[in-house]
Amino acid sequence: MALTREAVTKVLAGIAVPGGGNLISRDLVRALSVEEGMIRFVIETADAGEARALAPVEAAAKAALAALPGVTGVQVVMTAHGPAPKAPPAGAPPQLKIGGHATPQQGGPQKIAGVDRIVAIASGKGGVGKSTVASNLAVALARQGRRVGLLDADIHGPSQARMMGSSQRPASPDGKIIQPIVAHGVKFMSMGLLLREDEAVIWRGPMLMGALQQLLGQVAWGDLDILIVDLPPGTGDVQLTLGQRTQVTGAIVVSTPQDVALIDARKALDMFVKLKTPVLGLIENMSVFICPNCGHESHIFGHGGVAAEAQRLDLPFLGELPLALEVRIAGDAGTPVAAGDGPLAGPYARLAHRLIAGGMA
Repeated sequence: MALTREAVTKVLAGIAVPGGGNLISRDLVRALSVEEGMIRFVIETADAGEARALAPVEAAAKAALAALPGVTGVQVVMTAHGPAPKAPPAGAPPQLKIGGHATPQQGGPQKIAGVDRIVAIASGKGGVGKSTVASNLAVALARQGRRVGLLDADIHGPSQARMMGSSQRPASPDGKIIQPIVAHGVKFMSMGLLLREDEAVIWRGPMLMGALQQLLGQVAWGDLDILIVDLPPGTGDVQLTLGQRTQVTGAIVVSTPQDVALIDARKALDMFVKLKTPVLGLIENMSVFICPNCGHESHIFGHGGVAAEAQRLDLPFLGELPLALEVRIAGDAGTPVAAGDGPLAGPYARLAHRLIAGGMA
């Protein structure tokens, strides 16, 4: 019988790794090839320390594969994302590490201790103001007496540190539990607090999944009425991980009115249907532009497209939010416009009130 890739994968799935799971379930195997009896693959690890810990696993995999009928040779390469961390000076506090592969989880989606509701703010594409909506909604809810957390789950493009007006690095006395930053009455956490503002995060899916798991489970959120999760745009690894590992109360999809944005918004809605995550409603952002000089209203991106889509899909339409210069300036300055009492805070206050009245926040 010819040696097959499926047979090799089955053997690798039987090789346990430290911390639980196996080489396949932990997504450690890369570039697997089976050609004329020769098996080649890479074991990808987070760092040199993990690579050393997996040396016995590598040996066990080689031995198990070599015992398969028809195997002429086994070649395994161990790789690491970066150098081994330097030992901290004596007496120094433990160093917080974010990233790494997600750990196995049994029993389906889990609740976060102390958090009553988790609401994801999503969009099909970037540039529709999803993060602006997330920060302003979080602040508006806090101003109406809710205990609110805000998680910036856009690992590659975090923006909430700037929008919430903090560059303070979170404390982690034990190197495991992270203390969130509090701004405008909201507890928040973002990768932007752990990196230089111009530093890129260059991670594959498994690293993103591990980071999200840490930001959800290792942050000391305390008792919250609602945790707002600002998702990255699209339908990728972060959305999938959140939906499969966490009990999400529901999702709010943000879109601008024009057809190009709505095409991608429909994909986001379809994703939540497949993840069995309730859609709490749709928001039309940048619905109208108000000229700061003369007050004239213009529908730059069209108008009413999101409301029509919500009606077509029999989903709640949560309201329209304007495109206004003051909203952008406030976000760049680190004080969301919802933190004030001006007319532009009104739409976010009404949105927050609607969510509270509907039992969604």
